[in-house]
Amino acid sequence: MKTPPSSPRADRTDGPSVRIGALVPLTRPGWVEAGHHLLAGLELAVREVNDAGGIGGRPLELVVRDTAADPQKAAAAVEELARLGVAALAGEYHSVVARAAATRADALGLPYLCSSAVLDALIEQPTNGVSPARAEPRARGRVARLSPPQSRGWQIYADFLLGAGHSHIAVATQPSVYWASGTRILRDYFAAHGGTVTELDMSALAPTAVCDALVDTRATALLLLVGHPEPAVPIVKAVRRDQRLAGILMGAPAGQPEFAEWAASLGDDGAAIPFLRYLPERLTPLGARVEKALRERLSEAPSFVAFEGYDTVTVLADVLRSHGADRARIAESWPRLSVEGTRGQIQFSRTPGSSVWQWARPPIQVVDRDPAEPDRFRILHTG
Repeated sequence: MKTPPSSPRADRTDGPSVRIGALVPLTRPGWVEAGHHLLAGLELAVREVNDAGGIGGRPLELVVRDTAADPQKAAAAVEELARLGVAALAGEYHSVVARAAATRADALGLPYLCSSAVLDALIEQPTNGVSPARAEPRARGRVARLSPPQSRGWQIYADFLLGAGHSHIAVATQPSVYWASGTRILRDYFAAHGGTVTELDMSALAPTAVCDALVDTRATALLLLVGHPEPAVPIVKAVRRDQRLAGILMGAPAGQPEFAEWAASLGDDGAAIPFLRYLPERLTPLGARVEKALRERLSEAPSFVAFEGYDTVTVLADVLRSHGADRARIAESWPRLSVEGTRGQIQFSRTPGSSVWQWARPPIQVVDRDPAEPDRFRILHTG
């Protein structure tokens, strides 16, 4: 699926547009609701940039491509967008898809600001078409990211669990680079703190068998490292209805309970399931204004993903105003940027051995839906 390019309020600017390519999951098996929130943030920011005069008097245009959570489709979209002459690439929610897009963008010399994917190894090596033995020791610095790396966020989530007394946990997981990475982070962190992680393979277990395994292992928490709605919803319903597991905590560090679809699928059963959310306790004044505009645009409360989309365009617009649409100059600008976003001041740095310019301290919360009021979120832990 290709969605038509959008350039809101471009009538207020003159000259040829400055184009940004946007990768967004808009059809299944992608998380469509997350895609809609991401796109709402991207489009709102583009509209506001154009209302303020665009990029040096030229309209900013968003050229959107649907990834449908397909890495190959995303890589092909990157190649198409590069041929269309976009100045930079933005977006994507799914980590494995973003990795494919980042790897291809880097190889093509196309700057990419990833909005919402957290996988630590966001670029597959090598990125320059040579054998691993002769590969460059690091990427060429064309890729930057707003969302925190998975290792940082999931270790903060582990700290929350350990602080709440959950040292022996189980994870229900499916085959995926992303879920395997999360399991490894948790296993290593719990082992370093005297805890254990038991893996339950959902390609071999039914939800009722998960309940039996939880009883056998005596785990006090079950983390859902699985897709939504299947098999996450059946697992939650089975555990909630098993009286043997009345005291067990369920969690979803990947953030599934953030979205209204979760609450619609599970009702009260979907409350009290902690997840990671990348928002501060208080939004910036810019963030408060954007929150209102996003709520009107979405007809519901915006998720953190919508703010990530808005911040992505805000950063790229700042770069384009300062450095023009030259791809090399955009990529070179990452370490010198300091941009006010909806969730704080955005600056990029890179740790030794990393291939990605990273917003150093994006806000991280552990949050759940309040059982007494499932539409309200409770902040349980911050990092």
